[in-house]
Amino acid sequence: MSSIRPNKEIRAVYTDETIRVYQAYNRNIAEEAVKNGTFGPHFKMERMTWIKPSFLWMMYRCGWAQKEDQEHVLAIDIKRTGFDSAVRNAVVSTYSEDMGISQEDWKRNIRSSDIRIQWDPEKDINGNDLPYRSIQLGLRGKAVDDYVHDWIVSITDITEYVSELNALRILNKDIREMLPKEDVYKIEGI
Repeated sequence: MSSIRPNKEIRAVYTDETIRVYQAYNRNIAEEAVKNGTFGPHFKMERMTWIKPSFLWMMYRCGWAQKEDQEHVLAIDIKRTGFDSAVRNAVVSTYSEDMGISQEDWKRNIRSSDIRIQWDPEKDINGNDLPYRSIQLGLRGKAVDDYVHDWIVSITDITEYVSELNALRILNKDIREMLPKEDVYKIEGI
């Protein structure tokens, strides 16, 4: 068996029923979401929202909860059925000739799809690129509506945990054992 990691891989915290994704928001959106168990009026339903199952990619994106309007990190457990369907129905966000379709067809697919898939370099604890890619999904339109009103099972504000990890990281402490345990996540047929 090869020890070489595939170039693209979904790694996540998950159960038989849910998969955890991360998002970071300002205080108003985060507190409202935790209180209501889903996003409320401060959350903009008409915008594309990106969900990421990689904790370290989220830390890179939000600067360990230090970036403006990303000071609150949410761990959002969603139904695996919703996540799996989103991955199956997503359109890749960047065109390449090896997709097997023309660029015009890809553009048409992008315009008509409510779900984008993007594979970005996974990050290490300090935000450096790793040699494999991690998934993020962009949701808009009906996909956002499904996410907010059907897929979300629970929302937890993990900002304090993130801050504690970041403080240790800044002191060059080894925090690897304290990170969420993300396992390879398989989607049947993908």
